[in-house]
Amino acid sequence: MQTAFFAYPGQSGEVVQTIRSAISKYNASAPESIIEPWEVNDVAGVPLTNPIFEKISTSAYVAADITFLNSNVAFEVGFAIGKGKRCLLFRNKAMTGDKDLATSVGVFDTLGYEGYLSSEDLSRLLLTRSGFDPIPLVPTIDHKAPVYIVEPPYRTDAFGILVSRIKKARWMYRSFNPSEDVRMAAMDAIRHVSQSAGVVAPLLGDGANGQREHNLRAMFVAGLSVALELPTLIIHPTEYIPPLDVRDITKKYRHPDDIRDVVQEFSLEITEYTQRDDASVADVASVLSTLRVGDPTAENEMTTLSKYYLVTDDYQRAIRGEVNLVVGRKGSGKTALFVQLRNTKRKNKANIVVDLKPEGYQLIKLKERVLNYLAEGARQHLITAFWEYLLLLEITYKVLEKDQTSHLHDHRLTKKYIRLRELYGESDLAVAGDFSERLLRLSEALSNNYQAAFTTSEKIDVTSEELTEILYTHDIKRVFEHLCEYLRFKGEVWLLFDNIDKGWSVEGVSDTDIFVLRCLIDASRKLERNLRRADIDFRSVVFVRDDVYTLLMAGSADYGKEMRATLDWSDRDLLSEVLKRRVVYSLPDDVNSDFPSLWGRIAVSHYSGERSIDCMIDRSLMRPRNLLKIFRHSLGYAINLGHERIEVEDIARGLRTYSQDLITEVDRELTDIFPKARKLVYEFSEENSSFSHEELSTLIQLFGLESEESERVISFLMYYGILGVQRAEQDPIYIYDVDYNIELLRVRIRKWAGATRYIVNHALWPVLRLGDEVQEQLV
Repeated sequence: MQTAFFAYPGQSGEVVQTIRSAISKYNASAPESIIEPWEVNDVAGVPLTNPIFEKISTSAYVAADITFLNSNVAFEVGFAIGKGKRCLLFRNKAMTGDKDLATSVGVFDTLGYEGYLSSEDLSRLLLTRSGFDPIPLVPTIDHKAPVYIVEPPYRTDAFGILVSRIKKARWMYRSFNPSEDVRMAAMDAIRHVSQSAGVVAPLLGDGANGQREHNLRAMFVAGLSVALELPTLIIHPTEYIPPLDVRDITKKYRHPDDIRDVVQEFSLEITEYTQRDDASVADVASVLSTLRVGDPTAENEMTTLSKYYLVTDDYQRAIRGEVNLVVGRKGSGKTALFVQLRNTKRKNKANIVVDLKPEGYQLIKLKERVLNYLAEGARQHLITAFWEYLLLLEITYKVLEKDQTSHLHDHRLTKKYIRLRELYGESDLAVAGDFSERLLRLSEALSNNYQAAFTTSEKIDVTSEELTEILYTHDIKRVFEHLCEYLRFKGEVWLLFDNIDKGWSVEGVSDTDIFVLRCLIDASRKLERNLRRADIDFRSVVFVRDDVYTLLMAGSADYGKEMRATLDWSDRDLLSEVLKRRVVYSLPDDVNSDFPSLWGRIAVSHYSGERSIDCMIDRSLMRPRNLLKIFRHSLGYAINLGHERIEVEDIARGLRTYSQDLITEVDRELTDIFPKARKLVYEFSEENSSFSHEELSTLIQLFGLESEESERVISFLMYYGILGVQRAEQDPIYIYDVDYNIELLRVRIRKWAGATRYIVNHALWPVLRLGDEVQEQLV
């Protein structure tokens, strides 16, 4: 007899009773099959999880209710998929439950679920369900980046140490980063875990911001990893009581320093796993199962990006050293350019490439404890000196790290290296950690020294002597001189700085944030001038978001003179090339085939009356990351449903999932600029897609914003590409149709006057204009 397992949380008695009744009806009507609720496995004297995992492993399929979300059920869903079981998800439509939480998490709606109202409904859905083929898994270790990490929404000291220790152990990693991907796509997580030799799923303690969303994602990923028998690190603070399913396999830490020992043990497990002779590789079921188009987040494809990177004029200018700022919207390819530029320059062993990617939290104490108490001139003096000092030390650290062995075989460098190491400090080199740790230590030291030296709460100036006292712990002049002597025997020196704007407050980008960025750019300029005077071929490039650059410009027109590359995409053919190159690379056996033929093998040619690839491009807001997201969501649904190619229904599902991702991201970015506008974008739900100016202003003002604020929000939505403008029956015009010059949209609005209509981008329609019934019809 075929058996199945039903998992569900127990916090709603009504839902539990409905499920139990449905199971009874099913078992009475299906003599060849039986479903067991999880309580059946509650055997006295036996740990509850053991029979549950055993039952999942031997079941024909697994069902789970997600009306209310529960970490144990999330783990069991992941565990079932990892064990090669079809997992059917259900949700009670009569209850709100954790619907909003599920939307925020991702995972479950990206797998697809069915809705029911009663035990009869649920029993009928179970009885009429046919086809229980599992989601195909292709476990192949990515040896270049074998670790996968589920990152929390905020980087604490503990998580910073965890990542630093993993880097220190020389494990490259891929990650889910909620600041980059606002929701977790189940198929992406499945792919990443199946390519891993180790998975890190930290659990947040009670009271942490975003705890429920993060822990649900982490438990789903942990379930996948445990089922695939991968080294799995589930780590949490000592005071937190972990979910029952993982209570026996978690690691605890009381102090962040405890993490070092945990990572040491985990590293040994990874090493052992990668050396196993019996590493399994699943049989490939279809072309779709093997299709790899990289990752929308460039950090996760550092080892493969060069295989299909699209070389543009902006990249060529950057690699020739003609730019010192790279500006782009989120998802436009800044980090991809960062990675490709870094990797290309590293190929020349004589070059020194310093790539720095801090997190915003490392500067919080510096802002709170120092900047607020300094006069304007002193602030600029101190923070510019702070960055100049830090950058100089980072170049020195990179030289010492890179030439740790090679200096012994080059008589020109040996004595210079030893002297430079002495000036940097043997002890500092031994405990250096990664850049984030070094930045944190230096900013905390400056904060502590400042507070020890100045007790007044009044704004003060800082003299050069006082600056030396509270900031420098090295003989900065001698370090610079000896570094220059050493660098004259090297090639080019590149300083690449990304992520300075990552993790900035969701309450809006502050004047202090912009000030810190301005000082960083000033410091890199000054360092470049000084090194070039010493005949060192030095280049620095800082990567920033487009909206942050706009605020930087508003504070000082001088920054308009910077040599910059602006990553704005307006050419649809060029953007399609981003996806085409990845598809061709992933199907090497078809390298001689033309792309239309390749596309025909993996996807339907048309969707909703237009070419399917054009449909994806038109809804991407002309951002490479969004295009990849749409394609990967559609691909994920096709694989999940056992299709041999991406069908119309897969694209429909993919567009809806992407639409939910996009709305969440737009809301976050709108809130960054206008904190009062949080959740405003959802007010467009079930409205028309077209608005007059008066209708649009009224909608926004009814939300609680003033008239002037309403105009600023409209400008933001046009700038972001969410709103376009239209006259009569003409096609809508969006910001990317006018080369990102918002004044060209404003001119049209003025000239068209009352004939102007504001159009909501098609990309948002699936979520804003469709309800639950449509989603459930698509499942």
